[in-house]
Amino acid sequence: MIPYGRHHIDESDIAAVSDLLRGGMLTQGPMVEAFEQAICDYTGARFAVAVSSATAGLHLAAVAAGVGPGTSLVTSPITFVASSNAALYANGRPLFADIDPATINLSPQRLEEILALHPETRAVVPVHFGGLPCDMPAIKAVADKAGAHVIEDGAHALGGRYLDGSRIGNNSNADMTVFSFHPVKAIAAGEGGIVTTNDEALYRRLIRLRSHGINKLDDPFELPEQAFTDGAQNPWYHEMQELGYHYRITDIQCALALSQLKKLDSFIARRRQLAIDYDADFAGFENLRPAQPPEGRDLSGHHLYVVRIDFDKIGKTRGAVMLELRERGIGSQVHYIPVPAQPVYRRLQMRPEDYPNAMEYYHQALTIPLFYDLSDEQRQSVVGALRDVVG
Repeated sequence: MIPYGRHHIDESDIAAVSDLLRGGMLTQGPMVEAFEQAICDYTGARFAVAVSSATAGLHLAAVAAGVGPGTSLVTSPITFVASSNAALYANGRPLFADIDPATINLSPQRLEEILALHPETRAVVPVHFGGLPCDMPAIKAVADKAGAHVIEDGAHALGGRYLDGSRIGNNSNADMTVFSFHPVKAIAAGEGGIVTTNDEALYRRLIRLRSHGINKLDDPFELPEQAFTDGAQNPWYHEMQELGYHYRITDIQCALALSQLKKLDSFIARRRQLAIDYDADFAGFENLRPAQPPEGRDLSGHHLYVVRIDFDKIGKTRGAVMLELRERGIGSQVHYIPVPAQPVYRRLQMRPEDYPNAMEYYHQALTIPLFYDLSDEQRQSVVGALRDVVG
């Protein structure tokens, strides 16, 4: 079976973890800071806070942005549920702005319309779908006008670039960016995520929130009479200064992620070439087309390759197509069911039909295999199977 996504682990990755296990701290040690610095160096961000998952990072970013009771967070309806769940975790209200059908990314025009109706919005979470960067200057301009923080959901996009050539995650048009290190993403840490920012105040708060809300770095004490004895700081003393969480990542995970990061550019280059080859393979297909524009291939982080299929025209359901592909040894997936269509969100009075571009895309979407170790022969098998099944 050729899966839709898969990690790549080599001997250098195994050695990095083995070396850590033989002599390093397992958690809250120097490997975490080393990985955070490496991500800063790679993206161009000033600060980075590594966490247990990108979901945890989105939650912390939402809290740091001021999302809470009586406030809202706006994101795309075509995303993993974590992007909008961050609002619910923070006791805020999730809202959605429809996608641009050409890119499957958040539409700045639809975002402006939603923000005009919801001045209580504290955060906007654009999702770089499949790794293709959103129109961040336009989104930032709209968010600034509304007084909302911008949190880029870069779970698909590590290694991608903006139109100006700089790395996604440098926060040139955002307050924070969140990346994922789940095994099917660009680099793997088993699980894990990271938040980058250029704002020192946000960085300090993220550090506290990551570990129970306990003061970190050189945060001033709120109860100095308890913290000091005869002018010297009591070595045992710490303060829980706000409600935080246990979202720490381990040194074991960071050892693997740091080793993987060294190979990221080669990972992205291979994924990019596969995407370009797919584009050429599908040029002659009548009922199937790439979901995102080929001109974005040089910018994307290439987490996913999604095609749009006219299932009505071919006279087959998507489920039937997926089963036929599976019989030929080809795995596929759907990214994503629009979040407003999920039962929890329907109970929040969300209506998926309010997002027609998202729904039209969803009814046609199919994700096909794309990963570093996918061979050209396997890619051709995928294309051949689709030609047989779709026509």
